[in-house]
Amino acid sequence: MTEIRKKYKFYGRVQGVGFRYTAKYLAQSLGLTGWVKNEYDGTVKMEVQGREPMIDKLLEGLNRNSFINIEWIDSEVIPTEVEQSFYVK
Repeated sequence: MTEIRKKYKFYGRVQGVGFRYTAKYLAQSLGLTGWVKNEYDGTVKMEVQGREPMIDKLLEGLNRNSFINIEWIDSEVIPTEVEQSFYVK
């Protein structure tokens, strides 16, 4: 199965609730690469790469966290990159 890369921007209660470290833990456990970071406008930006079903599992896991409240997500498919890990910027 081919890998894809997606760019996400998360809106809602996504800063100060462990979002980035939850994303890092989940992504690493699912074999995904990419990064996640807080933005100055209160959103969180993430690029994630891997098999699409695993990316879907990452999003499901973020939605299950009781402290995180994602109101909506902007997303787009972008070109893949050569990476070794998933990290917090």
